[in-house]
Amino acid sequence: MRWKLTEPRNRPYLIASVILLVGFGSAIVIYLTAAIVPDTLLEFSPDSSKKYLRDLQLYGGTANVLAVELMDWFNGLWHGKSLAFTVAVITIVVCLGYLFFAVLLPHDASQDTPGHDDPGRPLPG
Repeated sequence: MRWKLTEPRNRPYLIASVILLVGFGSAIVIYLTAAIVPDTLLEFSPDSSKKYLRDLQLYGGTANVLAVELMDWFNGLWHGKSLAFTVAVITIVVCLGYLFFAVLLPHDASQDTPGHDDPGRPLPG
């Protein structure tokens, strides 16, 4: 008995579903086991003080303040429950990218056939 999923034309869908299953399974495990981390351990954080923000803007301008905020946001993606959402988004991107390259792009079968030359070039002999 031959399964329909093992046919060559269905293999990309099987691989994509395995990617989704592993990725979302990992995201669920991360979400359920992530501890709630407080934003800061101290009531007063130097990162959020007006003096710190003023000094950042004084030395580097508004772009420096935006760069520090962007770095803080990006570093926050890799901790706690937000890591689960990051893994889920990466899973979706990888799955769609795989399906795009495996299924949607046209496959040129003439290059895979041995002995088939370019039709514009004359045959030797």
